Amino acid sequence: MMLNKLVLASSNTGKLRELAALLAPLGIEVMPQAKFGIGEIDEPHCTFVENALAKARHAARAAGLPALADDSGLCVAALDGAPGVYSARYAGEPRDDERNNDKLLAALSGHSDRAAHYVCVLVLVDSADAPQPLIAEGEWHGQILTERRGSGGFGYDPLFLLPDLAQTAAELAPELKNTLSHRGAAMRHLLDRLRAVQGV
Repeated sequence: MMLNKLVLASSNTGKLRELAALLAPLGIEVMPQAKFGIGEIDEPHCTFVENALAKARHAARAAGLPALADDSGLCVAALDGAPGVYSARYAGEPRDDERNNDKLLAALSGHSDRAAHYVCVLVLVDSADAPQPLIAEGEWHGQILTERRGSGGFGYDPLFLLPDLAQTAAELAPELKNTLSHRGAAMRHLLDRLRAVQGV
């Protein structure tokens, strides 16, 4: 699986920005699926890995290129792991970060347990029918605040506090976030897998 170009099976500009930055040092160009006229597909599965695999295969088939898909979300302990795979559309359609954050704050009202973690599953396929996709997972643990802080990032980042840093994910510099985040961890694992497959 020698790569210099792939399609990202997502229309999320935040994910595109983060993943492109993580892959740039390897000389891999990441192109959004919208460039090929590929739209979002349903994500009916109850696990991150199944949704990511479905998205990767769909994008690879439509673009005729290797495809990388990310399925990620926020899992909150007091909410039995919700919003989980429904994180992006927690407050319904159309997807909206502000409404999702408002719903999360309302759901956690009165809860003393604010523990949460982000999950990211990355799936890379070199073709739509690849029998052995590369799969990697990363987690990022923190706590949910009672009000937003910071203007960076996207999704639940303004509410996601990193206690050791006393900052939210939305307050971190992008380079530091990429180093610490669930997506950064998943990407490092994926690159390790890719290097092993390539024998590098």
